[in-house]
Amino acid sequence: MGVTTYDMEVETAVPAAKLYQSFILDGDTLVPKVAPQAMKSVDILEGDGGAGTVKLITFGSQFKSVKHKIDEVDKDNLSYSYSIIEGDILVDPLESISYHIKLVPTDQGGCILKHKSIYTCKGDVKIAEEDIKNGKEKAQGLFKAIEAYLLAN
Repeated sequence: MGVTTYDMEVETAVPAAKLYQSFILDGDTLVPKVAPQAMKSVDILEGDGGAGTVKLITFGSQFKSVKHKIDEVDKDNLSYSYSIIEGDILVDPLESISYHIKLVPTDQGGCILKHKSIYTCKGDVKIAEEDIKNGKEKAQGLFKAIEAYLLAN
């Protein structure tokens, strides 16, 4: 199986605890409010929001929806992991996608968002560099919209 990993780091003036609460813990309501063109809705299908919870996310983009499963919620260490388990984003050759997010406070009062994406493909196929670049740009655009909202509110 082919595995492609990419890491992204974004520095922000938003304090780590505020970003974690807003973007990670309350993201199901915040993201559709701030960026409805990217995400229309989030519904919990099973679980209580902790590890093992399965969510149905409906998009406002080229993909219709995905189911994602929360792998870890670590409020003390400001980290969060989840995996895409079903949806039209998992087209051949993709078998699964996992995301790991960690917020690291900075001395200036903001934080660094560290985001790791792991794409697992069927066979020895790897994700094209151009596809990774496009996904990274969309993720950064979404984050910048959320960051602007949080800094203003």
